[in-house]
Amino acid sequence: MSVHHHHHDHAAPTDHPELTEDWHVLEAALRELLVEKGVLTAREIEDTIEGWQGKSPDNGAAVVARAWVDEAYRARLLADANAAVAELGYPFEGLRLVALENTQRVHHVVVCTLCSCYPRALLGIPPLWYKSRAYRSRTVREPRAVLAEFGTHLPDDVEVRVVDSTADCRYLVVPRRPDGTDDLSEPELAALVTRDSLIGTATALAPDGRRAA
Repeated sequence: MSVHHHHHDHAAPTDHPELTEDWHVLEAALRELLVEKGVLTAREIEDTIEGWQGKSPDNGAAVVARAWVDEAYRARLLADANAAVAELGYPFEGLRLVALENTQRVHHVVVCTLCSCYPRALLGIPPLWYKSRAYRSRTVREPRAVLAEFGTHLPDDVEVRVVDSTADCRYLVVPRRPDGTDDLSEPELAALVTRDSLIGTATALAPDGRRAA
C-alpha cells in the first residue's frame, strides 16, 4: 500500500449550506475568484455542475458487467481502461483511468488522501463521505475497520490494497462477480454493481439483492 504526495485539480463544486470542511472553503473561494476575475460566469459554473450531475455510476456498472461477460473486453479494460470505457461510449479524456480487479485474494479500496479526486467523467459526483476527512485519513490507517463500517467484512486471508487517486490518475474497481449469476443478462448484471462496489467500500450485490460474500 502506498500513498502518493501530489497536487490535485478540482471540478466546480455544488453549493453547500455549511462550509464544514477545508475543501468546502477552498472550492467556494475558487468559485468566487473565477467569477470575480471574469474567467467564468456563475451560469457557466452551474452548467458544468449540472453536466457532472448528469453522469452516473450506472456507466461504471455497465463497464463492469461487460467485463464480467466478455473475457477479451476484461483484458482490454485491465490493460488500458481509457480505451476500454471509450468503446462503450464513455470517453475518459485528460486523465489516466486504471481498472483494478478484485479477486479471492485481493480487495482494492480507492481513496484520495489530500482531497477528493474521483473518476467523475465515468461515475459522476462522488458521495460526500468520500470527501470527508475521516474517510481520507482512516482508510489508509485502518482500511478493514472502515470497510466493516460499510458492512464489508473480508476474510483474514484477503489482502486489502488501498490506492490513492492523484491529480492525473483515477481508479475504477472491478468487483468480483457474485455467484449464481451465470444465467443473468448483461443489464441484470449491471444492476448488481453499486457505486460503493466501484470504489471498493462494498462488494457487488447477489441476485437476491443482498451484499455478495
